[in-house]
Amino acid sequence: MVQRVKIKKYISFSFLFFICFISLLISQEKLSPEDLPPKYRKWLQEEVVHIITPTEKDVFLQLKNDRERDLFIKAFWEQRDPKPGTPENEFKEEHYRRINYANKRFGRGTPTPGWRTERGRIYIILGEPQEIQRYESLSQVYPTIVWFYQGMSEYGLPDAFNVVFFKKYGAGDYQLYSPVQDGPQNLLIHYMGDPKDYLAAYQKLRSIQPQLAEASYSLLPSEPIRSTTPSIASEILLGNIEEKPQESVKDQYAEKLLKYKDIIEVEYTANYMDNNHLVSVISDAQGQNYVHYLIEPENLSVNFDDGQYYTTLEVSGKVSDLDGKNIYQFNKQIPIRFGKDQLQKIQSNPFSFQDVFPLVEGHYQVHILMKNQVSKEFTSFERDLIVSSDTSKEITPLLMAPHKKEAPATSSHKPYQVGDVRLYPSPQKEFTGDETLTLFFQIPGLKPERRENGYLQYTFYKGDEEFKKEIKKIQSYPHTNYFLEEFSLQDFPPAHYNVEVSLLNQQKEKVVFDTAYFGVSPVEHIPRPFIYSETAPSPLNPLTDYILGGQYFNKGNFEKAKEHLEKAYQQKPQSLTFALGLSRLLFQEKKFEKVQEILTPFAEGQPENYSFLKILGDATQNLQQYQKAIEHYQRYISHVGTNLDVLNSIGICHSRLGNEKKALKAFEKSLEINPKQKKIKRLVSSLKQKK
Repeated sequence: MVQRVKIKKYISFSFLFFICFISLLISQEKLSPEDLPPKYRKWLQEEVVHIITPTEKDVFLQLKNDRERDLFIKAFWEQRDPKPGTPENEFKEEHYRRINYANKRFGRGTPTPGWRTERGRIYIILGEPQEIQRYESLSQVYPTIVWFYQGMSEYGLPDAFNVVFFKKYGAGDYQLYSPVQDGPQNLLIHYMGDPKDYLAAYQKLRSIQPQLAEASYSLLPSEPIRSTTPSIASEILLGNIEEKPQESVKDQYAEKLLKYKDIIEVEYTANYMDNNHLVSVISDAQGQNYVHYLIEPENLSVNFDDGQYYTTLEVSGKVSDLDGKNIYQFNKQIPIRFGKDQLQKIQSNPFSFQDVFPLVEGHYQVHILMKNQVSKEFTSFERDLIVSSDTSKEITPLLMAPHKKEAPATSSHKPYQVGDVRLYPSPQKEFTGDETLTLFFQIPGLKPERRENGYLQYTFYKGDEEFKKEIKKIQSYPHTNYFLEEFSLQDFPPAHYNVEVSLLNQQKEKVVFDTAYFGVSPVEHIPRPFIYSETAPSPLNPLTDYILGGQYFNKGNFEKAKEHLEKAYQQKPQSLTFALGLSRLLFQEKKFEKVQEILTPFAEGQPENYSFLKILGDATQNLQQYQKAIEHYQRYISHVGTNLDVLNSIGICHSRLGNEKKALKAFEKSLEINPKQKKIKRLVSSLKQKK
C-alpha cells in the first residue's frame, strides 16, 4: 500500500540577518475589482477582504480568466491550511463561520452588513474573545464594549490585551476605540474638561467605572499608567491586529503562480513551496566558467511502498539574456529512493538539490523550476547572473561554507567542487561557534608579479568595529586558480559579521576587495542538509563543447559556436546529437552540401530520433534535389508527425518538379491545419488556375 510522507524542511533560526530576494513578477494589465465577474468580486471584496495580503490582491487582479481565478482561490486557502494533506481545511471553515457569525450578530439593526462593521472585522481577524464586558447603561458614559483576548502570543500579539468599541456621541454603530486617537474623554458624556488632558479624563472615568478606565488608557492590562498621555503601545497593538492576517501567510506563492501558471500543469499551480537557494559562478582550471547552484525546498513529500521511500523530482532550468532570448535550457527527471535510515536524516535536516552546468560569458537571468511529481508541489527561483571573461575584477564574490571535505577529482564536474575539495555552502550564511568558516574565492586577473609579491588580507567586522585581521602572502597558497581559507569561529561571539577580503600589493596597499556578511548563532547546532547532487561533463567531454556551442549559437556568435560544435562532432561523429548541432550552424551559413554529407549516414540507418530529417530535407531542397528532399520530408512525417513547414516544403518540391496535383494536395492539407496562411492560399489559387 502506497503511503504519503511529507518531510518538513528545518525551520531556520530567527538569527538570520540577511535575506536577498529578487521578485520577477510578470507585468500584466490589472483589472479593477468592479471589472471582475460578480462571484469573484464578492470573494475579493467581501469574503477575504480582511485577510488577503496586498500582494495576493494585486496578483488576483492580474489574472486573465475564471480558470486562473479558481486556481488562485484554491492556492489561497491551501496556503492557510493548518493541516495540509487532509480533506478538511480548518482555517477556511473557521473563517466562513466567523463571517456568518459577524453578519448575524453585528449587522443587526443597521444597513451595514456585519462583515463590514468594526466589530465584524476584528471578530473575523481574531475570532471569539475570551471575555466580553459591556458598559451600555452608564448614564455618564457612551455605550462601550470591551473584548478581552488571551493566549495569542504565537501570532506575534501580546499574551493578553483588550479591544474596545464605543458609540461615538452615543449614535451609530460601534467604532474601534484608540487610547491615543480617541482617549477616555471621548467615552464621557458631557465632558467639560480640557480635551487634551487625557489624565484628567481618565481620573473622571475611573471614578465612574475603574475597569473601563484602565482599558481606555491602555489596551494592555499589564502596562502601568505612568504618563499624562496614553503610550503608543496600544496604537502599535491595533496596527499589529490589522496586519496579523497578512503576516501569517507567505504570499510569495501568489507571484510564483502568476509567473508560472502558463508553463506548469494545472495540478501544480496551487502548491507553491518556498525555498532557500544559492548560485555561484566558478571557473575551472582550464578557465571554463560553470554555474553551480543549490535549491532547498521547504519540504520534500515522498511515497512509501514496499519498504522504500521514493519520489521523482523534475528540475527545469532556463538561461535567457536581458532581452528574454533563450540561451540555454535543460530538463532533468530525478528519481530519488532511500530507506528508513536516510529518511530519518532528511526529516531532521533540510533537503538540498545541487547541480552545475557550463555557461558562456554574458549577462543573464537564470530560472530554476523544481516539481515534485509525487505531491504535485513546485518551487522556483530567479537570479540575475553575470558570467564575465573580463579579468579586471580580480576577486570573485566570496563563497562561504560551514565545512568542506577532501574529494578526489573525477572526469565529471560536481557541484561546489574545486580541485580535490568539495565545499558545502550555506545559502543562509548562518554558523555556530563550534564550526569553521571556509572562504572560497578566485582571482582570475592575478598577474605573476602580484602572485609573487602580493598579499591577501582578511578583515572581520562586528558591526562597525574591526574584530579580527589576518594577512598572508599569496605565494603561500598552493593553487593558482582558486583560494581557500579557514577560520575557526570559537572566538566569535554570537553576532552579525562582515568579512572583507582584500588584495594588497607589495607595499601592502589595497588594490581590490570583496565583502560578504554572515552570522554566528547562539544555538549549539544548525542542521545541515541531506544533499542530492547532479554532475556536469568535464571540459574534455565533447558534450561540454556541444553545450557551449549551442549557447554561442543562440547568442548569435556563430564563429565561437562553430569552434565548439565542430570540436564536439570531430570527437564523436557517430553522435546524431553532435552532428545535428553542427548541421544547424552549417545550414545557417548556407553550406547545404556539408549538411547533407554529415546527416545522410544517419538517414540510411535506423536512428532513435528522426527529427533531423527536416533539416536534411531543407538542405537537400536548397540543393534543388527535390525528389530526394520529398523522401526525407515524408519519412519525417511518418515518424515524427505532421508539420506545417514540412507539408509546405513538400508542396514546393512537387511544384518545382511540375507535379501540380501533388503540390496542391500538400498545400490544401496544410491549410486544413492552419487556414490563415496567406502565402499558401495564393499558391493554391495559382495552382488551381493552371488546371
